[in-house]
Amino acid sequence: MAPKKPKELKYTELTADINLKKYKIRSSEDVEPCTNIISQERAIKAIKLGLKVKSRGYNIFVTGLTGTGRSTTIKKLLEDLETNTPELNDYCYVNNFKDPDQPIALVFKAGEGGAFKRSVELMISTLRKSVPKIFNSEDYKTRRNRIAADFEGRQKALLQDFEKKMNEAGFVMMQFQVGAGVRNELQPLVDGEPQSLDKLDRLVKEGKFQKDQLDDMVAKREKLRREMSIVEVESKKMLEKLDAALEELDSSQIAPLIKSKIQVLRKKFPGEKVGQYLDDVEKALISDLDRFKEARPRRGEEEAPAFRKKEPFEEFTVNLILDNSETKKVPVVVENAPAYRNIFGTLERVVDRFGYWRTDFSRINAGSLLQAAGGYLIINALDLFTEAGSWQALKRFLMSGEFSITGYDPFYMMAGSSLKPESIPIDVKVVLIGERRIYSILYSHEEDFKKIFKIKAEFDHVMELNEYHLKDYITFVKKITTDENLIPFDTGALEEVAGYGTRLAGHKNKLSTQFTNIADIIREAGFCAMDKKRKMVKREDVREAIDAKRERVSLIEDKIQEMYVENIYMVKTSGKAVGQINGLAVYSTGEHSFGKPSKITVRTSVGRAGVINIERESDLSGPVHNKGVLVLSGFLRGKFAKNKPLVMSASICFEQSYDGIDGDSASSTEIYGILSALANVPIDQGIAVTGSVNQYGEIQPFGGVNYKIEGFFDVCKAKKLTGKQGVIIPIQNVSDLQLKPEVVEAVKAGKFHIYPVTTIEQGIEILTGKPAGKELKKGGFTKGSIFDLVDKELDRLARQFKSSQEDEKKKDDDNNSADKPKRKKKK
Repeated sequence: MAPKKPKELKYTELTADINLKKYKIRSSEDVEPCTNIISQERAIKAIKLGLKVKSRGYNIFVTGLTGTGRSTTIKKLLEDLETNTPELNDYCYVNNFKDPDQPIALVFKAGEGGAFKRSVELMISTLRKSVPKIFNSEDYKTRRNRIAADFEGRQKALLQDFEKKMNEAGFVMMQFQVGAGVRNELQPLVDGEPQSLDKLDRLVKEGKFQKDQLDDMVAKREKLRREMSIVEVESKKMLEKLDAALEELDSSQIAPLIKSKIQVLRKKFPGEKVGQYLDDVEKALISDLDRFKEARPRRGEEEAPAFRKKEPFEEFTVNLILDNSETKKVPVVVENAPAYRNIFGTLERVVDRFGYWRTDFSRINAGSLLQAAGGYLIINALDLFTEAGSWQALKRFLMSGEFSITGYDPFYMMAGSSLKPESIPIDVKVVLIGERRIYSILYSHEEDFKKIFKIKAEFDHVMELNEYHLKDYITFVKKITTDENLIPFDTGALEEVAGYGTRLAGHKNKLSTQFTNIADIIREAGFCAMDKKRKMVKREDVREAIDAKRERVSLIEDKIQEMYVENIYMVKTSGKAVGQINGLAVYSTGEHSFGKPSKITVRTSVGRAGVINIERESDLSGPVHNKGVLVLSGFLRGKFAKNKPLVMSASICFEQSYDGIDGDSASSTEIYGILSALANVPIDQGIAVTGSVNQYGEIQPFGGVNYKIEGFFDVCKAKKLTGKQGVIIPIQNVSDLQLKPEVVEAVKAGKFHIYPVTTIEQGIEILTGKPAGKELKKGGFTKGSIFDLVDKELDRLARQFKSSQEDEKKKDDDNNSADKPKRKKKK
């Protein structure tokens, strides 16, 4: 009995049914450019929730494939987010006069920080001009000279009194050079000439001077020394009083001016913390008025280089690290290089006059985190985790809500800084964009991650193929052509772009949302049309762009194709063979995927080994492929070993395969090969097979069906199409078909065939041209069917195995009998 004619797909079933004419769209000019986010309703809903909830921890992690519009969507939502005028702040760092290593942070409303900085600068500038004028005024000089003259007179009187006593005692003050200094010494006058006591002592010993006269001189000198010490002490006290009097004069002249200037700032910028800082400024200015007296280098000395000079008023500068005076919208900062210094800011270092690295509050710079204060910071997750220190610091900030700008220089050991700026509390919503695997790793292994990223927004890579989304595709085409000054697309070109979208989606009832790839095809098709001087992009232009894109990355595929043509890969596409069948596999080079056939062979024999997976025995089989082999063993046992043991050894091999193999899409192919080998019925080599199977013989779907069909078609075409070649696929994969036009045309012309199947029975009938057979109630299968032939062969193998076992046992028994010693008779 011949099998039923197999069901074959029509050419119209090989691609998505996209017809824009029924929507009365003639070209991309008939629509407006898209301004909204296409699809992604689930992700948008999650993002909006995360953006509007202000509680801590509601940061957002956006996942999805690259090119699905994650970054664009985030920016668009943030721009369109309805909010009142943002309440932003300005942030400043100022000197801590009590502890310069811990700069003080001042927070102002937006615009006030810059005003405070300018006001302080104006005050210092005014004082630097006004104070020297006071010092140079006649009134000040008169008062200063009067005070100096008074103290000078007292000091002169003191010295004159001592000189009088010295003269009366007959002594004079002599000065001697001692190294770089001068030493004063009291010496007596002898005959009108000063003499040292040491010299007079020698004269006494020589009898040339009276000893009692020398003793009197020594006593007078000691008395004068004591009085001279008192004079020196009094003189120093007078100098100290003079300095104090002059400082009091300076303070009385300058302090009121400084206090009045500070008071103006207090009124203009009220606030406890600002007030405390202004108090410190006032004290610092009044306590060191000499800074207003500009010191100039002495004659003959060179002026110090500018980079070594220390500005006398540098400690009064205001470091405005964030100025929001002109910010009208909520800040949205995209950090494309999330190094630690870019996110959290830096402490700049300079070389001081002694050659040492130093830094201070005026060299603190803000990073993108502070720039996003009151708004949103967007970071690529993979980039973040490749930068040392960035994730841990960001996590600490999100946990506490405060951060301080500290340097991070793990390899800059000699430039350490003890500077520890005051922490700043800020409110920032962080949005991380990354792949699903990064999110899964963090969620599973980072304990604090789920506390600080409570919102997950997943971007789908596909959407339903319907009228609404087709029109979205057309508006997207319009946007690209408008933005980049490309010529419009006609109906055929638009349908081809949508078809390319279904191809990327892997389902003819879906459209891809990887708009980066779609945009590339739109641009390239536009340039193809413009190169031909067209006024509108046509269907063939889009196909040319798709083919060109494939050609750029298909060198490896072409090289492998040559090996099929030259029969280096021994794959037959015509004729028949027992125990040989063409399976299909998908290869990937990263940017390009393609399918190619593999020759699978099966050899069966008597034995108890069951199904032998040669790939597994040679360590080339992956776990999923091993599972597929075990499943097909279950099918064989369930089908043919219900009333007898399955006594068989069947080896399966992927010929000329030298790399690892994984996946179970060849499990149905392997069953067909085993059935052919057991039934001794040849398989049509012009038909390739793909699809996994369960233990009940039901064919299951798989991925990459388009690549596999096109790969086998290319090999058949290269070896010449016979009109009988084709591919068997699971019926569930029919909805995934979006084949290239060349294959569709071949099917339309009857030169290539695609057979959808649901069971092993349907597949084996197509491959052998014989009925699979039905199981009979009395046992066995339909006479002459494939299953009947297999069942009989298994019976034969079982009998042969049993016979060989009995022969082996008999042989063993005979050998044991021959080896057994004979007993001797007793007398």
